[in-house]
Amino acid sequence: MLIGIGLLTGVTTVLFGFGGGFAAVPVVVWADAALGADAMRVATATSALVMVVNAAFATAVTPRRVLGALRGSTGLVLLLAAGATAGALATRLAPPALVLWLFVGYVAITIVDLLLRPGFLRPRTHIGEPVDGPRPLPAVLGAPIGAVAAFLGVGGSVMTVPAMRRAGHTMHVASALANPLTLAIALPATAVSLGGAALPASAGAHVHLVGLVDAGAAAALLAGALPVIGALRRRPPRIPDRIYAWAYVGLLTVVVAAMSLSGVSR
Repeated sequence: MLIGIGLLTGVTTVLFGFGGGFAAVPVVVWADAALGADAMRVATATSALVMVVNAAFATAVTPRRVLGALRGSTGLVLLLAAGATAGALATRLAPPALVLWLFVGYVAITIVDLLLRPGFLRPRTHIGEPVDGPRPLPAVLGAPIGAVAAFLGVGGSVMTVPAMRRAGHTMHVASALANPLTLAIALPATAVSLGGAALPASAGAHVHLVGLVDAGAAAALLAGALPVIGALRRRPPRIPDRIYAWAYVGLLTVVVAAMSLSGVSR
C-alpha cells in the first residue's frame, strides 16, 4: 500500500508540486494507527523527509529555463526555511489531534478560496493586469508559508501553487516551481524531526522510528515515487491549463475527505 501511494506521490510531485505532504500524511496516519494520537506527529515528520527527497529530485530534473523564474528569490527562500523551523518545533508541542483537524480545516478553506476567488480557476484579465510577465512572490510571505506548511506537514505547495498562479504563471510552471520552494521548507522541518526525541518504545513497538520519522514508511513511499518522477519529468503529460487547475482542486478534496475519515475513526 505504501509503495502504491508512493507512485501517487511521484505523480503529484510532478503535476502539482506536492512533494509528499498531501498524499503521505493520510496514508502514514493509517499505516501507523497503532501509535494512536501520535500517528499524526509521526506522519508529519515522515512526510517532511519524503518531501525533501522528492522535491530535490524533481527540482534537479526540472529545466533550468523554468527554474529561472525564481531568480532573485533568495529572501523568500530564507524566510521559508526560517518559518519552517519554527513550525516544525511548534508541531512537537501541539496536541496531535489539533494538528490533524487544523490540517483538515486549512485545506478545506483553501478549496473554498480556490473555487470562489478569481485568479486560480478563473484567471484575472481585467485592465491593470501586468503585461510584462508573471510577478515574483513577495519575500514577506516566506515566513508564514513555511511555518504553516511545516506545522501541518503539507509541504507548502497548497499555498505557493495558488499564489504563483495568481501571479501569472501557468499551472505547469507553478507546480514545477513549488518543488524547490517545498525543499526550502522540508529541509529544516526534517532536521528538527530527525534530531528530536522519539516516542516511548512501547508506543512504537511495531514501527521503526528514527527520531519521529517512520523510516520504513518513508523508504516505501520513496521507492514508489522516485521512478515516477524521473519518468514524468522526461515525458511530461500535456494537460489543458483549466483542467489542470480543476484537477488540483479535486485532489485537495480527496485529501480532506481521507483525513476527515481518519480523524472521525479515532
